Amino acid sequence: MISLLKHMERKQLVYGLFLIIFIVSQVVMELTVPDYMSKITKLINTQGSTTAQIMDCGKMMLLFSSLAFVSSVTSKFFSSKLAASFSKHLRYEIFKKVESFSMEEMDRFSTASLITRSTNDCTQIQNIMSRGVNQLIRVPIMIGFVLYKISTHYWQWMAFTAASVSVLVFLLLFLIFYAHPRFRKMQYYTDNINQVTRENMTGMRVVRAYNGEAYEERKFDKANDEYTDNALKARRAMGLMQPVTKFVNNELNVGIYCIGAFLIASANELEKLNIFSEMVVFSTYAAGIVRAFMGLNMVFNMIPRATVSAERINEILDCDPKIKDGNKETESEISGVMEFKNVSFSYVDSSLKTLDSISFSAKKGETIALIGPTGSGKSTIVNLMMRFFDCDEGEILVDGKNVKDYPLDVLRKKMGYASQQAVLFTGTVSSNVAYATQIIEEKVNRAIEIAQSQSFVSAMEKGINAPIRRGGTNISGGQKQRLSIARAIYRQPEFYIFDDTFSALDYRTDAQLRMALKKQTASVTTFIVAQRISTIKDADKILVIDEGKIVGQGKHEELMESCQLYREIAYTQLSKEEML
Repeated sequence: MISLLKHMERKQLVYGLFLIIFIVSQVVMELTVPDYMSKITKLINTQGSTTAQIMDCGKMMLLFSSLAFVSSVTSKFFSSKLAASFSKHLRYEIFKKVESFSMEEMDRFSTASLITRSTNDCTQIQNIMSRGVNQLIRVPIMIGFVLYKISTHYWQWMAFTAASVSVLVFLLLFLIFYAHPRFRKMQYYTDNINQVTRENMTGMRVVRAYNGEAYEERKFDKANDEYTDNALKARRAMGLMQPVTKFVNNELNVGIYCIGAFLIASANELEKLNIFSEMVVFSTYAAGIVRAFMGLNMVFNMIPRATVSAERINEILDCDPKIKDGNKETESEISGVMEFKNVSFSYVDSSLKTLDSISFSAKKGETIALIGPTGSGKSTIVNLMMRFFDCDEGEILVDGKNVKDYPLDVLRKKMGYASQQAVLFTGTVSSNVAYATQIIEEKVNRAIEIAQSQSFVSAMEKGINAPIRRGGTNISGGQKQRLSIARAIYRQPEFYIFDDTFSALDYRTDAQLRMALKKQTASVTTFIVAQRISTIKDADKILVIDEGKIVGQGKHEELMESCQLYREIAYTQLSKEEML
């Protein structure tokens, strides 16, 4: 938890400083009031005391009580400001950090866990700072002042108070060793519930198609039961805090007055008044200690989860992304030449090479196609081009420079990427096509026309300003894919990368789109990952990938003669006329 504070900004440190000042002020004012109570008690029982003297003490009590109230309200204000400001800053820092993660870090943390950390975990930190920090600062100060105040009183009261407080200390130790570990597990179980829920909602079509509702319900019940059982054990233990504290408070009050009665009974007339007035003050101070422990009850409910949340947030913020940004001074002009030199790559925790000694080159304006069986490594090659991952061996050159030397934003700005699974965002057709850039209607319409999307976009009520729901759920899969391709075209990049994006299109649309692309973007280097030979038949160079290796390279006609795997694929897809 303490290590998380290093991420505080200057204004949050200022809020924290004012918070401490007003909490100290509140405690001092509250503990000054009993002194005047003692004076009033003595004045009432002393002959010759005037009403004016008693009223003066009463006025001082009222003054200090008012100042304590103002300090309390002000401290709450600053604790709320501190909590809201810091949690806002943390959410931004987490989001910014996740944006810099490579796919390796994304896989390591999991999407469900990252969502929990940026929402639920930040909320836990906000709660502890808005309600708990106030008590964590106040309680030690309160106990310190009270111990100082009562140190000069009768030892019998001191001993009895120490014995009573030791019961609360023992209870706190029990909760630390029994309840806190269970609170730490709650975040793990929260991640698990999020994971099960997210999988169910994302795969709803499959769940219903296979009548898997009961199966998914059982999975959720198991995750829910684990969370509930753990929470019950922790909450039952924490439930002891309040009743035990109230019992100690009542027992302490009775004990103080019983001891006081015994001391008064055995004292002479001169000492009785002094003992009685000190008993009133001491009972107030003792009650202050118990109230401080009662305040800890709430804090100790929050600390375990907040501590775990802080650790999980620190894991994100302290994570060093594997993909490093290149030299900002590297020349940003990219003409469209790419070369793979003996590139090998393996995914984390995999003993097998996904790619093994891949070498090829692409000149400006060429169309390079990749084909091969499922799982052969085609999409992995694309991921390395985009630097979603970095190769283990060899190097990837763009215009003669290693891709690792380019700043990530410069490199990716030069690439128009359409992924295997079309991804659309909440907004409009134009905001999705011109994603993260300025919307220019003329360019949007041109990109849509090249991507063969004009027919269905113009049929929508608002055309390019028609709304797109989250994930593009209000349009078909083929339409989503075409808008994804339009987004790549809109960027007017030096490289087009189409990762199996044409498979969702029918043969006619596929042919029209490739023809339009070739006509409108002849000077752009294009990489096409495909399953259909008809999609890549006219490519300048076709790479046949099998088990992470290039087993064939050349034009369609050359591969039909030299590559057995390519011929096998062709025989299953093309007629004799189409093979020519």
